[in-house]
Formats: sequence, structure tokens, C-alpha cells
Amino acid sequence: MTVSELIEVLGGTLVQGSLELQLESVSSYEQADPTCLIFLEGHASAADAFASTAGAIVLESGSGLRYPENMCIVEAEHPRLWFAKAHKLINRRLRSAKIHPSAVVPRTVGMGANIRIDAMAVLGEDVSIGAGSRIGAGAVIGEGVVIGEDCRIYPRAVLYPGTTLGNRVVIHAGAVLGADGFGYVRDSITGAYTQFPQQGTLLIEDDVEIGANSTVDRGALKQTRIGRGTKIDNLVHVGHNCDIGEDVILVMGTGISGSSAVGNGAVIAGQVGIGDHVHIGPGVILGGQAGVFSGSELTNEGVKPGTVFYGTPARPLRQVLREQAVLARLAKASRKTKDRE
Repeated sequence: MTVSELIEVLGGTLVQGSLELQLESVSSYEQADPTCLIFLEGHASAADAFASTAGAIVLESGSGLRYPENMCIVEAEHPRLWFAKAHKLINRRLRSAKIHPSAVVPRTVGMGANIRIDAMAVLGEDVSIGAGSRIGAGAVIGEGVVIGEDCRIYPRAVLYPGTTLGNRVVIHAGAVLGADGFGYVRDSITGAYTQFPQQGTLLIEDDVEIGANSTVDRGALKQTRIGRGTKIDNLVHVGHNCDIGEDVILVMGTGISGSSAVGNGAVIAGQVGIGDHVHIGPGVILGGQAGVFSGSELTNEGVKPGTVFYGTPARPLRQVLREQAVLARLAKASRKTKDRE
């Protein structure tokens, strides 16, 4: 991909070098070659970056640095973000179209241009795959699943029927999307459990990424939704009928029970447990191992922006620290009392 094409999409300014320079990958400055793009933040490693053999570098506008004559220089307001977006664009352009002979692809599958389906992948009837998408080895795509453009499904991921992916969605290895939710009705006389119907759908919106071995259940009678731009780490579980907003972060080990909602921009740290029918407001930050009881509502009302909620039940971190300090003083006083006795 040329520097000109990248600037056309991402903005930025070429201050030195050729707009027609072809870039084939991104790299650190230690491993760069003349086809690589690197980035620079601050001045600390500028000498090393400029001494590399990279073809182009993106750095912050107005840095005041002296640029080497042999390197293509792009200035951008946020060079790290520019670099990350450039990586996606370059990778998308380099994908090759191919359907491996061992893949199972029925005639009813609809495919856009430049599709790649790797070895032993199995697709059901009436699957739809948008242009530029890639299905990894051993992945299983259920009947009627819809996959948007420029998606990446890594090996051995499983997409159940009723699942819809938007554009530029990334599903990592071992993830399972659209499985039945954990919903049962108990017979009070016999004690036996009967599954409540799990026949809803799952919608994954544009630019979502779901980590390895994570699971997102379909709705019971309605829809489970993962909003645009949300990023889900490895080993996360999202239960049936959940509604996860846009640009949410869900970190490893988090579990969200059924019929819960998470607002736009929330950050849920590692090993957080969220009960069923919970409402997490927009922008809420839950610290690691926090717990939210079923039926609770947790919002940022009455607290400063950026307040971290912590503990079980989740409450502002400052409050948790005060409570722990009080408990520590009480324990110390109790020990002194026993020593005097």
C-alpha cells in the first residue's frame, strides 16, 4: 500500500519522501526493512528510529527533530493510532483470495470478492460472507450465518446459526458465538430442569474484536447484541439477552449473566462478575474482581468522571479503601484488647 493511499484514508502530512513509496508491513525499528512503517512517540528513541532501515516513519506533528534524508516522514496528531490503523489497512490489502480444497462450502453460500477459506473449515447452507473476509482453518460457520466485509475468523472458532457479524469483525481462535444461553425452568415438584427456549439471535456490530476462547450466547427469545467497536479479551463470557454498548472494554475472565446491559464506553477489568438483569451505565469503570449483584444499577451519577468501582458489591474505590482502613484499625484495636486481657 502506498504512503499516498494511507494518508488519503488516515490523514496526516507527508513532510519528506515519496507519496508512491510501497509499504508491505509495520514493524519495530529494530526489525524494520525498507518496506516497513515504524512510529515514534517522544524523543527518547528518535536516534535509534532514524538510524533504522525502515522505509517510512510516522511521528507527532511539530516535533522539531532533524529528519534523516533517506527516510519517508509522515507527521500525524496521534502517531500511535495512525500506525495501528495503517497496520490494519496494509494487512487487508495483502490478503490473498483462496478456498482450500478440504473446506466444506455448499453451493448456497454467498461470497463477495477476495474471500479466503482455509483448510477444513465447514460452512453451513445459506451462509453469507462479505468481500475481503477470511475464515481460518477448522472454523465452523452455522447455517444462515451472515459475515460482513473484511472480517477475520481465526481457526476453530464456531458461529452458531442466528449469528450476524458486521464489517471488520475479528473473532479469535476457539471463540464460540451464538450458543444456547444457560436458561432453565425448574419443576418445583420433581426438581427437574427443562430448558427455556433458546431461539433468539446474536448481533456483533462493526469493528468488534472477540478474544480467544470467549463465548457470547444468543438471545433466548430476543437478541444478544455487542455494540460497535467493543473489544472483548480472551476467556470472557457474555450471557443470553445481554446488550453491550459501543466501545466497551471487557477484560479476561469477566462473566456477564443474562439480560444485563453495559453502557457505551464502559471498562470492565479482569475477573469481574456481573449478575443477571444488571444495568451498568455509560463510562463506568469496574476494577479487577469487582462484583455486581443481580438486579443492580451502577452509574457514574454523583461521582467524579473516571471513578473506579471496586469490590463486592462494587462501590467507589476511595470508599473501599476507607472501609479497609477502618477494618484494619478495628482488628488492631481488638488484638491490643486481647493482649491486655
